[in-house]
Amino acid sequence: MSTTSSPGPESRRSPAPSQPLEPPVTKSSLGELEVSKIINNPKLRHDINFDPELHFRPNVEGDKGRRKHDRASIFWTTLKEELVEFIVDRDSFYAKHGTGDDWCLPKLLKSVKEIIQTLVPQRDRQFLDEGLNVELLMQQFHRGIADLEKLASWLSRVLKSHCAPMRDEWVDSMYKQLSNGNSNNDVEELVNGMRSLLSVLEAMKLDVANHQIRCLRPALIEETTAFEQKFLMKKLRNRKMDIGDAKPWYQEAARTYPSGAGKMYSCFGDMGVFFEGISRAMLPSAGEKPLPGTFFFDEDRLGRVRSDILDAINLDVCMRMYEDLERIAKLNSPPAFASAMSDDHEFNFNTPPSSSRPSSVTLSSADSASSSPRSSMVLPLYLNSETNEAKTRARNLRDSLVALLQQAPHDQHYHEKWRSMAPSMALQIFRFTNAPMDMLVPFEEKLLENVCHISSPIYKEMEEAYRIRLLNELAMRVRYFKALSGVCLFSIATGNRVPTSSRSLDAGRDRDLDAAIRMGQQEGGIEDIATRIAHVGVVHWRIWARMAYVDDDDMSMD
Repeated sequence: MSTTSSPGPESRRSPAPSQPLEPPVTKSSLGELEVSKIINNPKLRHDINFDPELHFRPNVEGDKGRRKHDRASIFWTTLKEELVEFIVDRDSFYAKHGTGDDWCLPKLLKSVKEIIQTLVPQRDRQFLDEGLNVELLMQQFHRGIADLEKLASWLSRVLKSHCAPMRDEWVDSMYKQLSNGNSNNDVEELVNGMRSLLSVLEAMKLDVANHQIRCLRPALIEETTAFEQKFLMKKLRNRKMDIGDAKPWYQEAARTYPSGAGKMYSCFGDMGVFFEGISRAMLPSAGEKPLPGTFFFDEDRLGRVRSDILDAINLDVCMRMYEDLERIAKLNSPPAFASAMSDDHEFNFNTPPSSSRPSSVTLSSADSASSSPRSSMVLPLYLNSETNEAKTRARNLRDSLVALLQQAPHDQHYHEKWRSMAPSMALQIFRFTNAPMDMLVPFEEKLLENVCHISSPIYKEMEEAYRIRLLNELAMRVRYFKALSGVCLFSIATGNRVPTSSRSLDAGRDRDLDAAIRMGQQEGGIEDIATRIAHVGVVHWRIWARMAYVDDDDMSMD
């Protein structure tokens, strides 16, 4: 953009500078992307053990994202207004800003230069000083001789020589905006070009930081225990962290731990009591009682596990109620859960726990929701096709219930989610049966009661059955995981390829488990949940065992 000169701006007296606006992206705001900050970020160092897709991205969500957007809008609007004022009312501009640097354009150019300095090698810094001399550019700007076309071309070449190829199109768009804005005296297009320039620089910094995360991941994971223990000991010494609730929580778990622990519990080794505590803490009957302060890095991760377990148990409840509703439709007799039905159509769910087996949440062919000791019998061959059809129908029902569940708002609390979804779930179950329509309303009411009240007998039964299955799945995984290195544990638990240098598997069932985990399980299924809990638990135990739970005398060699 060409400008006309104004006589003697240097002789004007600059007013007292006001607080300047900061550009939306600065070297300081991108500081957390520096490698020194990455390797000293304890939250990132912990999360990198669990998230194979961990990466930096622009913060555009939530209140922080909205505030960032609002500040950016103010900056770009102010820059546009200042440039227009410089062109149409130079005297007014100098009365406000003088010739100093406390306005948007010089602040922006300085920020651009500082960010580019972090992206180019040290050997290129001299060329950067020559091509982007902010002080000289501003002198030329005030005299009306700044060559913005040349600057745009130089910036384009520099960015393309250091950015990923996928950013080239963005750089070309930035150059076109700056060039058109300059040649057409179009301030808005010029400001758009500067906005694109800053966005490209932010993206380049993110690209570099994410590349560094990928390269550093193995070393950061292997050093997790040593790094976090050093970090946590410092916080404990400085009384910036309280873990006084950890030992009582562990002792409470020890009281519920089976005294005659059998073969399954031997798989846990020294971690038996710990996994007894964490598995029970994940169940709906534990309520929302917070975990000890030692879990502060894993609160969100385990909160999602809690939500998935509640979904799984509630699906078990739904499938049990489907079994009973299907039975009344087939046999034309009261279902087991409704041995008594009053005039106001209230069902009486009083099936004794010993009389039935809960349905499998995964509905595998060997353990389907349509089979239980109450209904299982030796069938003649001509009834086999009917049995297979029932299994298929039960499996299809469960899949449709999961699909309904996935439509619920993601920001809803899981208890609220089930309260709002229960009527739809009841109707969907009803569609898979031939039950009389006059049972729909009382069935909806009873389903709502059972999925929202953890004290109901059927809910207690389903939860206990789920806990036993979960412990079995946990035992297999912990036995396997506890001997793995950090990187191998991450690779196997997250379904990634294990490095070739990893230890060889020493048992056939280890290889089978490894293959099963790698193939991936249904998200939210009991195998998936067991893998997630085992992964978090083993990493947690390695860090905290001696610091919070047990003394050295209590530890044994596995």
